[in-house]
Amino acid sequence: MKHAVLLALVAMSLGGCVSSNLSIRSVAAEDPAAENAAAVASAAAFEAAETRKNTEESQSAAASKAGEGGQDTDKAVPPVTPAEAPSMYSYDPWERLNRFTYRFNTRFDEAIFLPVTDVYRRVPSPLRSGVHNFFANLKEVDSIVNYTLQWRLKLGLRSLGRFVINSTVGIGGLFDPAAKMKLPPAPTGMSTTLAKWGMHPGPYLVIPILGPSTLRDGVGYLGDYGVSYIVNVADLYRGWISWGLPVVNAVDIRSNVNFRYYGSGSPFEYEYTRFLYVHKRLIEDQGLRGSSKKNENAQSRTQRERDAQKPAGK
Repeated sequence: MKHAVLLALVAMSLGGCVSSNLSIRSVAAEDPAAENAAAVASAAAFEAAETRKNTEESQSAAASKAGEGGQDTDKAVPPVTPAEAPSMYSYDPWERLNRFTYRFNTRFDEAIFLPVTDVYRRVPSPLRSGVHNFFANLKEVDSIVNYTLQWRLKLGLRSLGRFVINSTVGIGGLFDPAAKMKLPPAPTGMSTTLAKWGMHPGPYLVIPILGPSTLRDGVGYLGDYGVSYIVNVADLYRGWISWGLPVVNAVDIRSNVNFRYYGSGSPFEYEYTRFLYVHKRLIEDQGLRGSSKKNENAQSRTQRERDAQKPAGK
């Protein structure tokens, strides 16, 4: 019986295979590059969606905060108008003479000053440093006098301390031990004193060899030389030494200045130099007047506090 059933099943199987059509299902070939590109595109789309969502949330939060504060977020920032931009104008009534002097300074700088300073830079650094410190120490005399005239006595005492220390411990000013004693240099001159007294910088002035200046700075330069001549430290401003001293000082100053005439390559270098110098002076004057007003306000506030502490009826 078992054999009969088995034979019947085999016959049914064979019959089905013979009567059915053979079909083969095709499977798509694998393409790793395409799968990676699709994954990257999906990740980029997800990141863009997240970024857009965060941006919308931030904008909505800012809008709600602005609504609470009564501010208008749709109002754009107005552009800067030409009237608000700083003017390039500088008072230069002697422009023709100044331009002639500027060209003279250019030729003098190229023919004499720069070759001399190139030779001076070949001097060993310790010697050049000693020369620079020596003249900086002499400058402290002008600072003492001018700080006193400006009624900035604290800075005047610091300049006096620097001069005494550097002239003694610093061996005549060849070294600067005062700076290591937390007494940094803060030079000033007669031009700053005149500004403190309320004098305007005046018209732009190009001084032969010295370069860009103003009328006030020119007067201040003569005042500083007059102070040095009157004080006459170590008799340096008398006799033949007084002729060589300014020359060496000028060479030392020029060797420490990187400015080169017409080094910018601009045809408007004269205008740019004039603008930068004059407006630098105006900014310094504004800061000087601001510090004075600040001190006056502090003194008046202190006086009001003292008056408030006085007993009533007195």
